Amino acid sequence: MNTSSPGVASRGLLLTLLCLMGAGPLLNYGLSTTSSLIIDDLHITEAQFGLLASIVFATAALSSAWLGKVADYMTLRRQLWLIFGGTMAALVIAALSHSYWLVLVAAVIAGPTQAISNPTTNKIISQYVPAEKRPGWIGVKQSGVQASQLFAGIFFPLAALGAGWQGAMVLGAVVVAWMLWFGLRQLPSAAPEISLTNDAAASPLAASASGRLPSFVWLFAAFSLLSGLGMQATNVYLPLFAVRELNFTLVLGGLAAGLSGLIGVASRVWWGRRMATGGTAGVLLLFIALGAVAGGASFWAASEFRLPALLWLGVALHGVTVLGANVVVMSGVMKYVPSERVGAATGIVSMGMYTGFATGPFLMGLLLQSTSNFTVGWLAVAGCYVLCGVVALALIRSRRRRMASAEASAR
Repeated sequence: MNTSSPGVASRGLLLTLLCLMGAGPLLNYGLSTTSSLIIDDLHITEAQFGLLASIVFATAALSSAWLGKVADYMTLRRQLWLIFGGTMAALVIAALSHSYWLVLVAAVIAGPTQAISNPTTNKIISQYVPAEKRPGWIGVKQSGVQASQLFAGIFFPLAALGAGWQGAMVLGAVVVAWMLWFGLRQLPSAAPEISLTNDAAASPLAASASGRLPSFVWLFAAFSLLSGLGMQATNVYLPLFAVRELNFTLVLGGLAAGLSGLIGVASRVWWGRRMATGGTAGVLLLFIALGAVAGGASFWAASEFRLPALLWLGVALHGVTVLGANVVVMSGVMKYVPSERVGAATGIVSMGMYTGFATGPFLMGLLLQSTSNFTVGWLAVAGCYVLCGVVALALIRSRRRRMASAEASAR
């Protein structure tokens, strides 16, 4: 039975969006926070472990553009089954696996469930949330990814202590089953009678009359690729870095990832509010890039000088900056792309993001295996964030050029 009134942007619907964004990454975060146990149990190398996350994000990248289009016409209830059901299947397969190859199968399944989460949630917002509230809702729903990171950082290591890492995966699947039950009850059964217009129709940044997506969508995709590379290299290997190089316990290493997620939750809400109050995407992304460079440098210094305090500084900067980038990007897409093209535009941006997600852990694993430490890897992460700053400057320049062209045409 549907417990929310049709067309009402209820708290239950907002919590459903949080669950939709948080369910898909649970396999990634569960593997990451129990990484030392998995590496020892399956007798694999660090590079092979990094390949697990890369496979998840590679399949997500390959399916993102297509699933973005699918989200424009598939019913929302079916999309909920795809996201939650796919995540449950991936967790159960990982739980039953006694070989590395079966965990790879779980990774392949987990990818598309994450790929469609942004198009699905953006579509729900475009259908049921008034335009003036959308940036705030995007900030809250995007924080679901970091809420998942926080949950996984606490839940999986503690569950693994009592039930092993495979038992922890089973318990994670039970949590996702509850999310599916709750989400189906909260999803409105009919489109609301509210204005679904956004700023795109009147904006000089909007899609062209020919239907082609504007150039800033591709710049957003480039920023998402670069920031995603650094973000997932950090998310996947942060617990292992803390345990191996700074002598943290398994639980404390998981808490480091969890703290990053906790800060990321607040960060995404805050950046969403900045967009809601008229912030310019390019300018905000430039500030995010600068802070992310400082965070990458902190991790490098922690590795070079064996200073745990610098790891905690890096965790804080990681959470405040790069974990909030996707809110600004998705708010920009929702603000300037017509509602009927939101799924397709989100799919393109998600493709860039997941390509970065796939590349980051694999690259970090290769660097770790070849150098036997994290120093070069953290320098590579910081370098990606420098390039993010370059893309942000291109976004600022593109916006100014389009605004000037629009003003000239209006004269």
